[in-house]
Amino acid sequence: MRENVERRASIPDIRDVFLCHAWDDRGGAAKELHDFLEAAGVSVWFSEKDVLLGSNLLREIDKGLVKSRVGIVLVTPALLRRLQAEGIADKELSALLARDLLVPIVHETTYEELREVSPLLGSRSGLSTAEDTMTNVAAKLAELVTL
Repeated sequence: MRENVERRASIPDIRDVFLCHAWDDRGGAAKELHDFLEAAGVSVWFSEKDVLLGSNLLREIDKGLVKSRVGIVLVTPALLRRLQAEGIADKELSALLARDLLVPIVHETTYEELREVSPLLGSRSGLSTAEDTMTNVAAKLAELVTL
């Protein structure tokens, strides 16, 4: 993962991470993780601030994926429901799984529940807020992407 982070560092206007999350989490856990990451000096592509009114959501997400070094997926019960419904979060996850640039963050759910919905994502090593605070999760992610 570290080699991929370093290799993508030369892309102009690149963000450190792309934050994939369920729409339902945008004002809660996703915003909290975004804020902790930014406080740790991590530049985050976050749809709530990076998609302007009137723009094409899917095209902006596509650009955000290209312009990010690492994808993090905030796995919550809401995200698991959204993945089963094959919505936008499912499309983001598909794009992130196609690259070796993905870290799952399990929050208020378990890896077992994740593997029932997405065995590929559930097989990735990641972080869990059941084992660590959101602040410490953000600090570990900052350590991963800091060059």
